[in-house]
Amino acid sequence: MLDVRRLRLLVELSQRGTLAAVADALSYSPSSVSQQLSQLEKEAGVPLLEQVGRRVQLTPQAQLLVGHARAVLDRLEEAEADVARSLTAVGGTVRIAVFQSAAHAMVPQALTLLRTEHPALRVEVTEREPDAGLFEVSARDFDLVIAEQYPGHTRAHRDDLDRVHLASDAIRLALPPHPSSARGRTSRTRTPEMGASFPAGASIRSADAAGTTLDAAAGLPWVLEPQGTASREWAEQLCREAGFEPDVRFETADLMAHIRLIRSGNAVGLLPDLVWAGEAPSVTLVDLPGRPEREVFSSTRLAAADRPGVVACRDALARAARASAIPAGR
Repeated sequence: MLDVRRLRLLVELSQRGTLAAVADALSYSPSSVSQQLSQLEKEAGVPLLEQVGRRVQLTPQAQLLVGHARAVLDRLEEAEADVARSLTAVGGTVRIAVFQSAAHAMVPQALTLLRTEHPALRVEVTEREPDAGLFEVSARDFDLVIAEQYPGHTRAHRDDLDRVHLASDAIRLALPPHPSSARGRTSRTRTPEMGASFPAGASIRSADAAGTTLDAAAGLPWVLEPQGTASREWAEQLCREAGFEPDVRFETADLMAHIRLIRSGNAVGLLPDLVWAGEAPSVTLVDLPGRPEREVFSSTRLAAADRPGVVACRDALARAARASAIPAGR
């Protein structure tokens, strides 16, 4: 009889690639993982691993076994969901991976809803970049991920995950606030922090006269997210299509830092509406050509989609996303 726990280790190895990565993910020692997989080989009666340099590689027989093991693990997860649905109260633990602006905008309100409506449900939230979160949900490190999709970009399809739309999040050019705007695009009165590095009002007027907002921002200092992120690639491509390379002087994944740099007059940038969490923006926001939007969505394993805790979390997140829309008259 094949041991389910050992089968999971084989699945983990197929996903993570090394014994050390499996050990780290499951809080085992590499030697313990190796011993358990050796025992699984004895149970299966065929070699499952072969040494290739310093690493191990799954044999063809191991690959076949991985397919069956995934099905077994999915069936067990479906069984747990069936049992949970038979109860009158939603309980258990749901582990959510979420990227920063979604965590800022949606998660606090969703948690408040869940605490009121499902007090027996424990929700654990960890910040993760979308690509990492999607992988870790597939690997069963998390139960649910909130991820993003930028215009013109696609993410690798995972057959074991579903995808549920949460919000269409407008992205706008963000400039320092100025008191002269009469178009409702400025939020609060500016409060100097480090001193403006360039005249924001002149930049806006130049943008209006040119007919394209990005042209006016061509010669200004920019703040963008780090290289390799989907948002950075999208932003650079947008600027290049407008005919210039952005002068990136500040690079950080922290969108709160973006806001402070822009609000203080030291940079311009591109901000999604969700970052305001339903509050009035504190910078000047200007619509981009074509009014681009990113999609915010959630994903879980197909086998976990009907689990009551996951369903409840998705419902609360959807309501929080609607409430986090940027106020009218921004």
